[in-house]
Amino acid sequence: MSANRRRGEVAARLDGREYRLCLTLGALAELEAAFEAEDLNRLAERFSTGRLSARDMTAIIAAGLRGGGHAVSEEDVQAMRCEGGAAGFARLVGELLSATFGGGGEENPPAPQQERQGRPFPGGK
Repeated sequence: MSANRRRGEVAARLDGREYRLCLTLGALAELEAAFEAEDLNRLAERFSTGRLSARDMTAIIAAGLRGGGHAVSEEDVQAMRCEGGAAGFARLVGELLSATFGGGGEENPPAPQQERQGRPFPGGK
């Protein structure tokens, strides 16, 4: 399954099945509520610490799967397996957050340079 990083999508293989994850606006609103973040800047700040619990990663992956069109619960995600175990899940979360909040991937190079003033998310300069 191919994913378009320019649209914030990430491909993942979980339980031997291919999935596309995306933190859509609805998925981000869900995460704002789950993490009690007042806005996207606070949510991005929370994620940029690099300190995420297994529960945090479960919420992020579940929201990304739902944003990608998959009907899954956090309990479903907790039962899933990922190549590389916990480190594989952590890599997946990192890729998803990078695709959502900035940071290009080599498969999809960044769009042509445009001046961006006051970029609100980490990783953007």
